[in-house]
Amino acid sequence: MFKTSKVFSSFSVGDLKKAREFYGQTLGLNLSESDHGLELHPGGDAGVFIYPKPNHTPATFTVLNFLVEDIDSAVDELHDKGVKFERYDGDIKTDAKGIHRNGGPVIAWFKDPAGNILSVLQNDSH
Repeated sequence: MFKTSKVFSSFSVGDLKKAREFYGQTLGLNLSESDHGLELHPGGDAGVFIYPKPNHTPATFTVLNFLVEDIDSAVDELHDKGVKFERYDGDIKTDAKGIHRNGGPVIAWFKDPAGNILSVLQNDSH
């Protein structure tokens, strides 16, 4: 039944205007508006729907991962646009730039204006 269904993910935000500015301008993603929220068009067949929720609570897990060829360049570019990267200790310890390089994928986490966690993840498949 689901093999031919179109699949998309979704998550909530508290302020759709801030989300539009962040995802459209800061991250530079293609987006469109619907009657019920924003549709992100990051490429390929995948889509992401962002909907407003008056009592929004930020996700405590990563809701979107962006594969990048060069994580240092991506982090620098986002930092220049005002994006602040999360700092972690322990098993997912990050360096001074906010990048986790010690085992597992090379990844850096940041939050959208609603507090949802996003990441840039180095694409090591090349």
